[in-house]
Amino acid sequence: MKKHGILNSSISRVLSSMGHTDTIAIGDCGLPIPDGPERIDLSLTLGVPRFMDVLKAVSDDMKIEKITLADEIQLQNPDILKDIQALFPEDIQVEFVSHSDLKERTRQCKAVIRTGEQTPYANIILQSGCIF
Repeated sequence: MKKHGILNSSISRVLSSMGHTDTIAIGDCGLPIPDGPERIDLSLTLGVPRFMDVLKAVSDDMKIEKITLADEIQLQNPDILKDIQALFPEDIQVEFVSHSDLKERTRQCKAVIRTGEQTPYANIILQSGCIF
């Protein structure tokens, strides 16, 4: 049994298989998940688990060089945006795209993790960095 890091076997396996520039998405309970990427559904009830709890756990276990967010988060969910900005160091590239573009980009992700988050535009794509 693991002592540290992600205990969820699906998330742990996906993170272990990722290479430089591969992507994974974490979304709220309403984010549509296209056919193609692995669906990792963590949602239990509305709000559980929270988006930020899942993002924090994944970011602790993953080298991230870039994040992609929906433009709409800036006006529609500034509290989550502040939490995201506080979580990541300034050297991580941040890209804002339309929500429809973000949803389209999830098709290229290795996996999409669904949380119980019920606030708008609480969705992110994480691009893997290189550990050396």
